[in-house]
Amino acid sequence: MRVALFVTCVNDALYPSTGIAVVRLLERLGVEVDFPAGQSCCGQPSYNTGYRWETEPLLRRTAAAFAGYDHVVTPSGSCAAMLREHYPRIGRRAADEGRGAELAELAAELAPRVYELTEFLVDVLGVSDVGAYFPHKVTYHPSCHGLRSLGLGDRPRRLLAAVRGLELLELPGAEECCGFGGTFALKNPDVSAAMGTDKIRSARATGAEVLCGADNSCLAHLDGTLRRAGAPLRALHLAEILAATEEEPAR
Repeated sequence: MRVALFVTCVNDALYPSTGIAVVRLLERLGVEVDFPAGQSCCGQPSYNTGYRWETEPLLRRTAAAFAGYDHVVTPSGSCAAMLREHYPRIGRRAADEGRGAELAELAAELAPRVYELTEFLVDVLGVSDVGAYFPHKVTYHPSCHGLRSLGLGDRPRRLLAAVRGLELLELPGAEECCGFGGTFALKNPDVSAAMGTDKIRSARATGAEVLCGADNSCLAHLDGTLRRAGAPLRALHLAEILAATEEEPAR
């Protein structure tokens, strides 16, 4: 099995510890992980802003970077959804415009091999107990792409529930958006901030020490809200919890 890590630009630039955690976790489970150096941004920011044609070169680059791998694993539901849902749409639109089938063919070949981390662990490796240890109270926020686009369901919660020492606390209104939404937060800052405040209020009400999620873009938004409020709660990516052991605890 040849597995490639799609780390995403957000993690690469701001949260390298998440990418490191994914590699530690997968290697502990016996998976050989490669990091194709040709990967870059998947194009989600430009595509979501309406620049579809400008996103096409990033589709080509991403497809080339991950060619030949059995699976492409990413610790980001939003980027996984970009590759699986929007790349095929970009390809179909290009074909409909009479610009050939190249993009559609590249997207169709890549999309079925792309997995968000929890999908890969549960569906491909068939594990829910990854041997993690994290002695803290945790509440889980399901990001919109993971919840609605990918249909991750209870996979993240099953993985968290199997972590030794972890107390998983129910998040009220968990299905509600945190307000980040990528460029939505830039175009609608007041609405975005209000939604983030509502989510943090719910998280603090659980009594948790850690607010966990599977998308660092959402967690960055929530962490900023936490810091401004001086809340005794920290945001942490799911991968860093699952990679933690007694010998190598999470940061």
